[in-house]
Amino acid sequence: MGITPSSVYFVGIKGTGVCALAELMHNSGIKCRGSDTPEIFYTDKILKELNIPYYENFDASRIDSSFDMVIHSAAYSPDSNPELAQAVKLNIPVLKYTDALGEWSRRFDSAGICGVHGKTTTTAICGVMMRAAGIPAQILAGSAVLDFNGRSTLNLGEKYFIAETCEYRRHFLSFHPKRIILTAVESDHQDCFPDYESIRGAFAEYCRLLPEGGQLIYCADDAGASEVARIMEGEKRGIRLVPYGFTAEGGYKIVSYNVENERAVFEIAGFPGVFKMRIPGRHEALNAAAALALVSLLSEIENNGSSAGGNSPNENQIQSIKNALENFKSTKRRSEIIGEAGGVLFMDDYGHHPTAINSTLGGIKSFYPERRLIVSFMSHTYTRTSALLEEFASCFGGADVIFFHKIYASARENYRGGVNGRTLYEKTAAINSGKTVNYIEEPDDAYQPLCEMLKPGDIFLTLGAGNNWPLCEKLFTHFKAIGEKHGVSS
Repeated sequence: MGITPSSVYFVGIKGTGVCALAELMHNSGIKCRGSDTPEIFYTDKILKELNIPYYENFDASRIDSSFDMVIHSAAYSPDSNPELAQAVKLNIPVLKYTDALGEWSRRFDSAGICGVHGKTTTTAICGVMMRAAGIPAQILAGSAVLDFNGRSTLNLGEKYFIAETCEYRRHFLSFHPKRIILTAVESDHQDCFPDYESIRGAFAEYCRLLPEGGQLIYCADDAGASEVARIMEGEKRGIRLVPYGFTAEGGYKIVSYNVENERAVFEIAGFPGVFKMRIPGRHEALNAAAALALVSLLSEIENNGSSAGGNSPNENQIQSIKNALENFKSTKRRSEIIGEAGGVLFMDDYGHHPTAINSTLGGIKSFYPERRLIVSFMSHTYTRTSALLEEFASCFGGADVIFFHKIYASARENYRGGVNGRTLYEKTAAINSGKTVNYIEEPDDAYQPLCEMLKPGDIFLTLGAGNNWPLCEKLFTHFKAIGEKHGVSS
């Protein structure tokens, strides 16, 4: 945004990203208002707390020349939305959310967090570490973050901007990064990236946006991220490569990882002592190392005036960062503990790619090795399920009991193949003969069988990017009510 707008209208203002951007603009003194459907979202509460006016319908008469800009979510377009059509008619600049986010990033020293897995949690960890280190930044994550008071934004100042940036349809190419965290690159979003080479190419194209002297923080343990880093090195763009992970060289190498008393305990080469997390999984230690690398680079600028190299947080900052990490609660739907009732631990996770599923289940099992893990999984998109069918069928090794459901379809894909939820169930059952594998088409129809199955000591996990997550909350409420009826505290 070369010229900062004074008044902006948002179409689809209840969307996670759009609401977050409206909040950042509002906090910067820009007048914001918008519109959306009457459906209640968690963002309704945020908008009301911020006193940002919004309407629950769309009316072209609301759009006039008093607005400098109209920003809209991907769910709406000028072809079908009357407010956007009116803005075009009046020659008011109209920007998609991702383009507006990119323009907003021009105002700051910006860092983009990207990757097929882990970008939301890594962004959230960056936020809590930045707060602990006292670094002035705005943070925008792609989901509600429990540590941000249930919002997806954290406003610590206006010098730096750290944002989750998405590869889907190359949306991240609108962003203007000076630094990038790259967590993972592998085949995904088959509706727009038909093969690995195409998605790898998109990430490489994003990294080429880094200026000379910019930094690419990449996961050395991930083959795709490492390949992109090698491409950047071969092109001699003057980008500083900063590896992290168990196989990395340098200060962000994870040199040990253990589980103790339902805590991940790990060491990072360039820092004294141990780090601890309450969130299960070695992949979460990787996310923490990535965030620590970024925060170190920025704290070096704050402390020394440059980011020429070395680990820069001072002793007090490091201790504050460690405390913040151990108390990190994560984001909504990322190993989120809904509660414990009737001796059953209820959890929910967004994992929808085989790699993420395998890591998530393995992490939970490492924290709770004696508990039976019962999983409800709803696969997201036919194209992903079809392309990665073998990988999906092989990724549930950490689960003891699995309930599969129908595939959660996407309006954005055009799939004409024969794979469905039952296909995935049959494939998984065939290669996991020692497990109890079930198929119940509708998630809600699994409620009664699960009421009868779940026993004290179990973990029940809803998993996937579909709409099976209410099943977890419904079961938790049921078991909690039984406990209260019998005078048992949950």
